[in-house]
Formats: sequence, C-alpha cells, structure tokens
Amino acid sequence: MAARKIDPDKLRAALDAQLIANDQPEYDGPSARLADALVAAVVSAYDRGAAPERAAERLAVRHLLERLAASAPGRTVEVRVPPHAAVQAIEGPRHTRGTPPNVIETDARTWIDLALGRIGWDEAMAKGSVSASGARADLSGYLPI
Repeated sequence: MAARKIDPDKLRAALDAQLIANDQPEYDGPSARLADALVAAVVSAYDRGAAPERAAERLAVRHLLERLAASAPGRTVEVRVPPHAAVQAIEGPRHTRGTPPNVIETDARTWIDLALGRIGWDEAMAKGSVSASGARADLSGYLPI
C-alpha cells in the first residue's frame, strides 16, 4: 500500500502559518524540503514552549508516520497518533479485520520526538508517553527515522 502524498499546497500553507507563529519569515526553500522544514518549525514551537499550529502539527505527524511506513513496510503494527493520523507498518503476520493485534499509540509531540531521536523508545515507555500492546509493538529498532 503506497503512502498518500501530502498536498504540497496544504503543506506550504501550514509551514508558512507555523513560521509566522514562530516569528520567522515564510519559507523560501526548495519544494522538496517542505515536509522537513515543517517538522523543524513544529519542533521549534515545542522548544519555545508554544503549542504548534494544529495543521502544522497534523501534517508533521503524518509525514513522519509515512516515513516510518516507507522504511518499515508491512501491516503487523498499527501506529496511532490521535487525532492526527495512523499507519500500519512492519513486516510480519497481516491482520485484515478489527483492531490489529499490535498497536502503538502516543501523542503528537512524543511521536515527533521519537521519530527524530529526541527521545528514546525505552524512555518514552518508562514515562508512560507511549501505549504499546502486542508482541511486536516495539519500534525501538525502527527509530529514529
């Protein structure tokens, strides 16, 4: 299953809104780097103690989840970051109905920090920032992305 491509116009609008909220100028870099620039702008908001713009946070989460799915294709583990997005990833037994046997759920900030290596899997689990159920619900071997 191919990842859905994020609309570049929505990505640019969310990025520019986040940059303005961060008191920075609008993005003028290459289109190929929009998603990474958006993630960086959301992290900058977190680091300043500010809540990121909702659309920016949602698209940053979605981008990083899609990168996980691309780097660890499969349908064994469902990674959920409510209310923003969810993906299925990691090779192994496939489920076809109902709740998958391996589910990971976390909030947006924890997901972004995990995906970027700003926090480790074991640390996030110890803090209770991640809920993981199932024998294969462990992303430590796939992070950072």
